[in-house]
Amino acid sequence: MAPGRRTPQLRRGRSAARGNAVNDRLLRILLRRRKHALSAADVTVTDRPQVRRAVSAAALGNTMEWFDFGVYAYLAGTLGKVFFPASSPGAQVVSTFATFAAAFLVRPLGGLVFGPLGDRIGRKRVLAATMIMMAISTFAVGFLPTYAAIGFAAPLLLLVCRLVQGFSTGGEYAGATTYIAEYAPDRRRGFLGSWLDFGTFVGYSLGSGLVTVLTAVLGDDGMTGWGWRLPFLVAGPLGLIGLYMRLHLEETPAFEREAAAAREEAEKIRSAGGDDPVEVARQSGHGRLKEIFTRHWQAVLICMGLVLLYNVTNYMVTSYLPTFMSETLHQDALTAQLLVLGTMIVVVLTITTVGRTSDRWGRRPVFMAGSIALILLAAPAVLLIRAGGIALPAFGCLILGLLLVCFAGTSAATLPALFPTRLRYGALSIAFNISVSLFGGTTPLFASALVQATGDTMVPAYYLMVAGLIGLVATFFLRETAGKPLRGSGPMVETKEQARQLVARSRTQAGRRARDLWIRLRHPWAR
Repeated sequence: MAPGRRTPQLRRGRSAARGNAVNDRLLRILLRRRKHALSAADVTVTDRPQVRRAVSAAALGNTMEWFDFGVYAYLAGTLGKVFFPASSPGAQVVSTFATFAAAFLVRPLGGLVFGPLGDRIGRKRVLAATMIMMAISTFAVGFLPTYAAIGFAAPLLLLVCRLVQGFSTGGEYAGATTYIAEYAPDRRRGFLGSWLDFGTFVGYSLGSGLVTVLTAVLGDDGMTGWGWRLPFLVAGPLGLIGLYMRLHLEETPAFEREAAAAREEAEKIRSAGGDDPVEVARQSGHGRLKEIFTRHWQAVLICMGLVLLYNVTNYMVTSYLPTFMSETLHQDALTAQLLVLGTMIVVVLTITTVGRTSDRWGRRPVFMAGSIALILLAAPAVLLIRAGGIALPAFGCLILGLLLVCFAGTSAATLPALFPTRLRYGALSIAFNISVSLFGGTTPLFASALVQATGDTMVPAYYLMVAGLIGLVATFFLRETAGKPLRGSGPMVETKEQARQLVARSRTQAGRRARDLWIRLRHPWAR
């Protein structure tokens, strides 16, 4: 062979060697990326006193909101006589619940305003604003003149107060849920989130309990004359306490990280020569709304289904059941109020246990079991309530209460986990309030109207069964999030030792993933 000439076999061998070297470099790059593990900076160690303050302040706002709901539900018959005296008793109830439902029609507007605002300026500022609006509007109801004093203007003023309440509530529950979820350690998010709805039912129990006591002391004439004002006037001091607690809160770690990353990205863009129009549009309110409905529409639908399940059950039991038992079934009003109040106490006593159970078993199993049980047990529960007396209706109310607590103890940990941090408040506000407005808050109105139109007192059971079916479908598509970090956020733990263990476990798992990948690519025969 002439000197300097290479054989084809030699050229092919050197080409293969160069190809193998390139492949090895690419493989090493891939392995480095695959081997990425958590660092100590990626894990947030929560501060227990801060977590307690966050949970307490958020739950107190819900207590305030549901104190008003409890008062309004238990005073539905009385308010009908005060503000709609010219109507028949049945029409008075429907008119009162129509005013109740009107507040829910503006809740999506409140969600559209407060939700994206909370994602841009922070959770705690918006929560303070919603607390002020709720307290003032509820307090103002206690000073409204009656129909006998100013005629048709009286129900209009009541409607205005309810609309302000509904608008502020549009940013309340989603914000409080987001706030607690972003402060809670991953392993205890269900338990800590359940305290938010614990505040819900404590507020309802306080409101309904106060009305029950006043009714027993003052009688129907005293309540119609002036006693109905007293529960609304209590909202003023409650609102001041809640506002004080919320003004002393700190912003959530997840939002602070997201805001810092956004500022860093904006600084890079400015240093590179100006604002990026694409990024500016993405960060705007319109851009965030577009992203919610184009990239996260599945999560929005799942959220709406779960919210429908929870809130139809909730408002059926808390807002409609007392009036259904007294006005439709003609049972003793005080007995009906005491039975529903007892049901709420059962919910309060069991709700944190359900939240802790969802941390251990998962959110999906709790929602799934509750949905199936609602479909099967709604009709027997309503039949027991219709039976009359005390024992059987009490058992029927207990069944509905235990079904309700399955959803109430799990929702606050489940719903925020559906959305990433930068869109969480806005997306949850919009999805939650649309569902509540269309299906939850209208439950007393539709149920009372259907019962009056058809004469069928089993309508509440049918309504609950449909809600259970929709919730079951939504739960089927729900991904399990118990014990996992929120979307767009790093892990949250309670102690530094847990953080060290999590980082060490992450490095071990990353090393195993890299080893398995190397074996699959370089030694496929070793599988």
